[in-house]
Amino acid sequence: MSKNKQKPNSVLLITIFLLSFLGFLILTSVSMTMSKKFGYDAFHFLKHQVLFGYLPGFILLAVAYNINLNLLKKLSFALIILAIILMICVFIPGIGTSAGGATRWISFLGFTFQPSEFLKLSFIIYLSAWLSKHGKQKRFLKLFLPVLIIISIICFLLIAQPDISTLVIVASIAVILYWCSETPLFHTLILASAGVGGLILLIRIAPYRLNRLLVFLRPETEPLGIGYQLKQSLIAVGSGGLIGQGLGLGVQKFGFLPQPMTDTIFAVFAEETGFIGCIIFILLLLIFSWQAFKIGKNTENSFLRLMAVGIVCWFILQSFVNIGAVTGMLPLTGIPLPLVSYGSSHLIMELFALGILLNISKK
Repeated sequence: MSKNKQKPNSVLLITIFLLSFLGFLILTSVSMTMSKKFGYDAFHFLKHQVLFGYLPGFILLAVAYNINLNLLKKLSFALIILAIILMICVFIPGIGTSAGGATRWISFLGFTFQPSEFLKLSFIIYLSAWLSKHGKQKRFLKLFLPVLIIISIICFLLIAQPDISTLVIVASIAVILYWCSETPLFHTLILASAGVGGLILLIRIAPYRLNRLLVFLRPETEPLGIGYQLKQSLIAVGSGGLIGQGLGLGVQKFGFLPQPMTDTIFAVFAEETGFIGCIIFILLLLIFSWQAFKIGKNTENSFLRLMAVGIVCWFILQSFVNIGAVTGMLPLTGIPLPLVSYGSSHLIMELFALGILLNISKK
């Protein structure tokens, strides 16, 4: 094999670097304000993100880029079982941590980790391995039932936390990977129908989820109540104009915009970089998607192909949901914007997944 075939996709590599750099810039702007708000030094949150997010994340990216990917296939079942165990641990007193009415974190030796982020990647690896091995199996019980059991356990744990946004992402990835494999079409239809039906049921039985949907449909009804976050997000996006207020010069992050480092960070990005900045960011996402799908298409190994598709769908779905919520195109959720939102758990797992994708691109 020639040396050229051992090099990663250069366009993908540059796109990942640019997206990470833009995320770092806007997080620097927002985090300085939030650090002062909570009485810390100006770079408190940024240093935390660098030390516990970027540093271990890029180390894992390098590891994933150099490992034998067949090892992930062999460990796929062990990884999904570990993810389920960690998801159960959030409910154990003294280990699990709650915030904002949700129980989604594990605290250990002063460190906090969100297992659902590890779950996303481990589920992609597991499902890719399973479908690559059993995808041509037409018998319902041998192909679909084992996956259905795993998905049901994951759904139960995510509903119990609750973390419906992650549930939607995981379920969507499952449907897409089933559709991309050689499985019978009616399996995919069953999975998709069950997902839609379950989501409708979850919305109906929880008033706050229904309220989010109603606010999405009619945001002017409670501009100072449940619709406040959407109203302020739209103000921030609109205030950016064509070229933006300038990095660090946005005003919505100064106590007006809820969750400016996490859920609504794209609104701050839009305010400070304007329409042009948003177009550049979205264009980079499209280039990333194009290159990642091309890698999957050109990969003969079915496990690697499905894993590449799963990873790019994870990134694009989360980006679409986050940006859509901020701009009023989708109901508000707690989904982070990949490579941009504050939080070490999702950043570490995203960089690790990108290392896998770059590794696949060498093949």
